[in-house]
Amino acid sequence: MNEFLAIFGRIGLLSFGGPAAQIALMHRELVERRPWLTETQFLNALSFCMLLPGPEAMQLATYAGWRLRGTSGGLIAGLLFVVPGALVIFVLALIYAHFGGVPLVQSLFLGVKATVVIIVIEALLRVSKRALKGVQGVVIAGLSFLAIFALQLPFPLIIAAAGLFGAMTAQGTGAIPVAPPARPRTARTVAIWLALWAAPVGVLAIANQPLLFEIATFFSTLAIVTFGGAYAVLAYMTQEVVTQKGWLTTAQMMDALGLAETTPGPLILVTQFVGFMAGFGSGGILLAFVAGMVTLWVTFVPCFLWILAGAPWLDWISGRPRLSGALTAITAAVVGVILNLSIWFAVHVFFGTVGTFHLGPLSIVRPDPATLNLAAVALALLAAVLLLMRHWPLMAVLALTAVAGVALSAAGLNPVASIRGEIRPPALSITRECTMVGPLKEGRKCRARSTMET
Repeated sequence: MNEFLAIFGRIGLLSFGGPAAQIALMHRELVERRPWLTETQFLNALSFCMLLPGPEAMQLATYAGWRLRGTSGGLIAGLLFVVPGALVIFVLALIYAHFGGVPLVQSLFLGVKATVVIIVIEALLRVSKRALKGVQGVVIAGLSFLAIFALQLPFPLIIAAAGLFGAMTAQGTGAIPVAPPARPRTARTVAIWLALWAAPVGVLAIANQPLLFEIATFFSTLAIVTFGGAYAVLAYMTQEVVTQKGWLTTAQMMDALGLAETTPGPLILVTQFVGFMAGFGSGGILLAFVAGMVTLWVTFVPCFLWILAGAPWLDWISGRPRLSGALTAITAAVVGVILNLSIWFAVHVFFGTVGTFHLGPLSIVRPDPATLNLAAVALALLAAVLLLMRHWPLMAVLALTAVAGVALSAAGLNPVASIRGEIRPPALSITRECTMVGPLKEGRKCRARSTMET
């Protein structure tokens, strides 16, 4: 057991670089260096985790722990993968809440944001190579992009439509059916984890905590519908928390991703930062910590549910052609969603003013060319060369571009922030401005406004 704890603790502490690097680390530790899993077991488990909503690397670690030590092993492995990064995110979020508006910090984050644009583009290229293997995949990706970019359709609707289409067109794939396992323990496992998932949500509803209840229900929904990896999650979350709910501004959302990229553990820990900042904007530090904990709970408890209930069914699920077809179509749709995210991030990093052009049902972002930030463009080009051509480690690129952002500000070349003169830490205040929308004024559209009180 000591070796089990040591290895999964090591994986949790060294799991930087996103899911691809994390999966490679687990393969090296669990398959190559130790005979704990066979190559076939590892690949089948990875395919199974990619069928599920949520972070596939964290779920793969949980499955490996379950395979080796049963339910307790799955819990331990999953927690060791998440907890180190979650602790770091809490510390970073606390620092950001108090000092995020300091000019020096803004200059650092200019480089981080520029690098985030390239990170998302790199993810787009990587997912495209895996997902777009035929004309059908390209068409699905294109329609998905138009649906979210121009029509502003909700992410869950796009994913549901893609999955349904993939399942309907997957007949006759030749997959060999596998007999399902015995069922008695599955229902019990599902009941236990559903109760654990729902209990805090019910308590918040009874306790009349509207913000915390809204956070719990939103991230619970996120845990169900976010197929396609962390960047698909980010696309949907950005659509909701910035445009609809107004919990964060665009700049804060990008800072959140930049911070999550620098911590160990799953990239989906960005949700914890979002929950923390939503709480901080409404009620200060105590509410922020509670909101962050609620977000963590409803984000990762479902992951344990999917794995611990579904692991005994792995072979049966892997042999279902309709599920395989649905996953293939969903993955293609995610390419279009990530393309939209890339454009959205780029225009908000490179331009100071971004408006919206409306034409009938179409709604398209329109940046103001006069507000182009050449410093941000230069930093993004630097990050692109280092990441895509030189293949530098992500942490090194983030550090270099952050320092370069400070240097540009010191030279007076960054219009967003200047670090000359006296700096005093301001207090961050986030307010939400909401208007009722819809033909019957039944909906609500909000935007966040952050101010710094010096």
